[in-house]
Amino acid sequence: MTPIPKSAAQLYETDFVAWTEKTVQLIRAGQFGQVDWDAVIEEIESLGRSDRRELKSRLEVLLHHLLKWQYQSGLRSGSWQNTIDEQRNKILDLLQESPSLNSYPEEVLAQSYHRGLKAASNETQLPIDTFPVECPYSIAQVLDVEFLPDAVDF
Repeated sequence: MTPIPKSAAQLYETDFVAWTEKTVQLIRAGQFGQVDWDAVIEEIESLGRSDRRELKSRLEVLLHHLLKWQYQSGLRSGSWQNTIDEQRNKILDLLQESPSLNSYPEEVLAQSYHRGLKAASNETQLPIDTFPVECPYSIAQVLDVEFLPDAVDF
């Protein structure tokens, strides 16, 4: 069995949780010279990217379910409604926690729509050209907790 590395830099590469605990301990003790600042900076940057990824992912799922709601109205369920509500709530939580992301949903709406569109087509087994090429909803509608699209008649 190999011994656990002692330096913060070694821990970062071998045991992330131990690295975070050691880094917090060093910072609280004011031992700033022993902190692996490059790793700290990398992790802080990663946190911002993580929130953006989560917001985009939730937007994709939300658009997927809005399309299902609109294009398969005969199969609507409480589960679909719960997914729509949950995604909106989580998006709104992220935006409340990080107001600097307020413009991000609109920035990624088109890309998120295309991913949600593909998922909706796959799940509903409706041809992709059944759905609009561009997102038929404004970002305000997408995030509006009261908005549900009207059914499309075929």
